[in-house]
Amino acid sequence: MSHLPELVTLLNVLLLFATALAVGYGRHRYRIKAPATSGHPQFECIFRVQMNTLENTVVFLPALWLAALHGFAQWAGIAGLVWLAGRIWFMVAYLRRPESRGPAYVISMLAWTAVVVMAAWGVGGAMLAG
Repeated sequence: MSHLPELVTLLNVLLLFATALAVGYGRHRYRIKAPATSGHPQFECIFRVQMNTLENTVVFLPALWLAALHGFAQWAGIAGLVWLAGRIWFMVAYLRRPESRGPAYVISMLAWTAVVVMAAWGVGGAMLAG
């Protein structure tokens, strides 16, 4: 269980790669030539899923590793798996019906919040300990 943050990081990398592939496929399917990011509503959804996943990864991964490095590896890893499940649910919901993505986003943000709290607790404790 102490290796969960590593697994979550690897799965996150795979998720990012999957969203990049989806954008490439969407460009081909909907004939959207780079650098355009609009032109067909379904392509725009695919593109937004990729960008939103990238945006969320930037704030998620550092918090995950800060929590893991300060004694919360198992719990941070579990929260990370929840975050990933929320992100995958978000992707599926957004691509099927964009307006239905809200609950998935909330789940991933709650998991992120848990990781940030663990990170803050761990970093704060380390700072107080000297």
